[in-house]
Amino acid sequence: MTSPSHQYEKPTQKFNHPILQAHRTIPKWSMKQIVMYCVGCVIFSFGAKFFTDAKLGTDPLDVLVTGLNNYLRVGMGFCSSVVAMFFLTWWTLWNKRIPPLKPFVTTAAVGVLIDFWTHLSITTYTSEILSLYPMLLAGLLTCAYSSFLIVRSGIGIRIMDLVALAIIREWGWSFFRAKMTVEVGLFTAGWLLGGPLGSATVMFFACVGPLIQPCMS
Repeated sequence: MTSPSHQYEKPTQKFNHPILQAHRTIPKWSMKQIVMYCVGCVIFSFGAKFFTDAKLGTDPLDVLVTGLNNYLRVGMGFCSSVVAMFFLTWWTLWNKRIPPLKPFVTTAAVGVLIDFWTHLSITTYTSEILSLYPMLLAGLLTCAYSSFLIVRSGIGIRIMDLVALAIIREWGWSFFRAKMTVEVGLFTAGWLLGGPLGSATVMFFACVGPLIQPCMS
């Protein structure tokens, strides 16, 4: 008979990624985690708004969401929810279990916040303070740092990060490699739907992923 101690053996390196550990424990969130998560969502929505206002392209997920909204005309928040549900369904079929709802909440919340900033016409103020390329730089830095805050809070992650973590678990890839694969897929689908393509999109690929990885380490 197997001894009780063998039932709790340390998982192999493939399943021992620190980001995975933060999202497979029983939820018992501290105030610090909650604040980190909420601040991350707000900052990311600002970063995505900076990308949109600079009109130099946007991040891969918003390329897809914007392309979808060009057809549906129902708002970024609703289209973000549609995209999130699609990937949660895909994740469920791949993992053969019920997915966490936190990525859906995170993705939808960021989309609603973007709509909120648009409703407040903050572009009028940001365009007076920042020119196009400083605005683009602000978008890159805020998206990278806020992505780190959201993932490390352990509360909720954006849908593409959930898929990236599934790739890490199943294939043992690095976070950067998994995230870049997902981002390229999101961009390709969004571009085919008529989503915006510009220098900002290229810089997002080149900068945000590499900036997140050191924060994770």
